[in-house]
Amino acid sequence: MVVSFFSPRLEWMSAVVESWFLILAAIAMLLGGANLFMHHSNLIYNQKPGWGYSALTLAGFLVTLVAGLLKLGVPLTPQFPEYAWAGSFEDQPGVIWWLYEYIIKPSTSTMFALLSFFVASAAFRAFRAKSTEAALLLVTALVVLLGRSYAGTILSAPVGDAYSFAALTDFVIMSVINTSGQRAIVIGIALGVAATSLRILLGMDRSYLGADE
Repeated sequence: MVVSFFSPRLEWMSAVVESWFLILAAIAMLLGGANLFMHHSNLIYNQKPGWGYSALTLAGFLVTLVAGLLKLGVPLTPQFPEYAWAGSFEDQPGVIWWLYEYIIKPSTSTMFALLSFFVASAAFRAFRAKSTEAALLLVTALVVLLGRSYAGTILSAPVGDAYSFAALTDFVIMSVINTSGQRAIVIGIALGVAATSLRILLGMDRSYLGADE
């Protein structure tokens, strides 16, 4: 797929590899689901510490799997009203939609709300301008914090919207500095994933089998 981006004559390779990926992804999903079921079933059967969490994980997995495969509660589509399974499993008011709206989204919001206190506590202890890097991090965090809060709007009123904390946050820090850093990190991750994949495919790394190398 990487090679196809550098030569228009090799674009057909990308389509072929994408087809392979769909097949491998389906197989990996089956293997992953089977591994999840066996692992947590073993924890529940042996009553190991934390087996209650395994029971909740397994119950959620099975309920979501059954609801998605059977498309429970999915409404009929105008194009194919005679086929009960023609609609998308994500359509309202299907069971999958209900699980997402009333379980996953509230749980995610709650988790991130709790994490904000840990982030604030860690930032208070870590943001001490003992070095140039720490000072830059502290100043950037302060600007972003003011750019996302009502206090920053009040403090920026004398200089106008063009030089406000919100403008600095959106157009300078988030759009330029943050985006550049994220792209560099993503490129590094992609190279690392490619290198690790080649080591596994060529048999140079067998740590996933339980071996050291």
